[in-house]
Amino acid sequence: MFVLDDVTYGDILTIPHMEIHAGCLTCIIGASGSGKTTLLGLLNNMKSPDTGRILFQGENLETFPPEQLRRRVMMLPQTPAVFPNTIEDNFTSALYYTEHDSIPNRSVFQDLLRETGLNHPLDTPAHQLSGGEKQRLALARILLLKPEVLLLDEPSSALDRRTEHEIIEMIIQTVRRHSGTIIMVTHSEEVAHTYGDRRIILEKGVIVGNEEEEACRGKHD
Repeated sequence: MFVLDDVTYGDILTIPHMEIHAGCLTCIIGASGSGKTTLLGLLNNMKSPDTGRILFQGENLETFPPEQLRRRVMMLPQTPAVFPNTIEDNFTSALYYTEHDSIPNRSVFQDLLRETGLNHPLDTPAHQLSGGEKQRLALARILLLKPEVLLLDEPSSALDRRTEHEIIEMIIQTVRRHSGTIIMVTHSEEVAHTYGDRRIILEKGVIVGNEEEEACRGKHD
């Protein structure tokens, strides 16, 4: 799915070669400042490498139309933003900003809320939601857009341990039902070993560990 060759970014990242396969949950592990979030930014072309190339489905990201790429590769940040007004407005605004031509029936929005465990009416003001509920709304909003890849940047960093595992499990189960691929940045080795099919360990911008489960080996993109 992704291939990185001779990629550098300032003095933050140096990656001679790395591949990320479709259908696997890849965890990027490392301490603060190890380059994890920078790597995610490179994968959806929010940042451009200083040297080397990054391929997505065989196509160089430099030649990929940015708006098309960001429909296919989307990021759920640590603290997801919600649009003003209601939950329904969040869905319609997401469609507007990604230039989708039509608005689906409200039942589609309601189905996504049920799927992500957000049990609120569509007219609920979004600012009233808790941190975990905003994570669920942001995920539902992303699933509406049907990306091939979901990038997670410390998705549970602001949550307590119990809620952390609930949110991560919900994200993984929901994305897998949609046949998506997940790439997750985490500082937690426990989270990575519990949920990851593959674990890539970064230290000062260099890959120092690469563990892959049997089920993830030999995936064909």
